[in-house]
Amino acid sequence: MKKIEAIIKPFKLDEVKDRLTAIGVQGLTVTEVKGFGRQKGHTELYRGAEYVVDFLPKTKLEILAAEEQVDDIIDAIMTGAHTGRIGDGKIFVLPVNDVLRIRTGEHGEEAI
Repeated sequence: MKKIEAIIKPFKLDEVKDRLTAIGVQGLTVTEVKGFGRQKGHTELYRGAEYVVDFLPKTKLEILAAEEQVDDIIDAIMTGAHTGRIGDGKIFVLPVNDVLRIRTGEHGEEAI
């Protein structure tokens, strides 16, 4: 089992979600986050005063998947989130030792 975490631009969420649903992903956690990488921040003007926006709004997706689904999920996220511009995001793939469904007590892939 793997946990796939992706940081994407917020306006790409619907497209990524549609692609994930199309390949059979049944569960997804979405969090609004802020951060920066190479994109850094930018300067904005508000009521005549300039200020620096260091952290940019992003969307974080978290998906638990069986090994055989990982490549398809990564491809769906890459295709759906791609704009070709700096700040498109990152995908992290992490190992998961176990999953437990609280309601039924199921373990492993049965609990996804």
